[in-house]
Amino acid sequence: MTWSWLQVAVHLGIAPGSKCIILEQTAKNHGYRDRDVCGFCPAGNSCIEGGAKQLDSIISMRSLTKHLKGQGMDVIYSRDAGRYLCDFVYYCSLYYGLNRAVLIHVPASGCLAHPDRLVPQLQAIVLVLLQQLDKHSSPPTTSTRSAGQQQCEQKNVLEDLRLQKSGSSSKHLSALTKT
Repeated sequence: MTWSWLQVAVHLGIAPGSKCIILEQTAKNHGYRDRDVCGFCPAGNSCIEGGAKQLDSIISMRSLTKHLKGQGMDVIYSRDAGRYLCDFVYYCSLYYGLNRAVLIHVPASGCLAHPDRLVPQLQAIVLVLLQQLDKHSSPPTTSTRSAGQQQCEQKNVLEDLRLQKSGSSSKHLSALTKT
């Protein structure tokens, strides 16, 4: 099942030690060995069993970075989001969202981490990102499907995620979907 109703999912992650915003292009499926704060580590150290080794966003984060740097923003391009929660969620989002997702890592501290400075930069990033997305074929519009159909699709996707995982994984995904 895919998230056909999704235009784009924008994920924000914290990058401790970073002094700039990091635009992530790629998510990896394998290599997850560290447990999260709930003690969860994916079975087989993979996000999706049988999934591709890596997935890239439909958005060219490299050209987005180049454009934003031209506007004077302090951003960098990355193809390695790490092997922790951010990369795991990003991979799942790319997998189920037909590559219509982005991950933006923001600094945990410093002047750029302050909301007065960070929020306007994130708004600018999302605006440029949406302009780039307009160049790609559009997903089905919400006007062609009822709100009930959209809710049903969303529930089916969440149920698929829960069924793929077992034990503590289900609890972990349930906690993620409640936020």
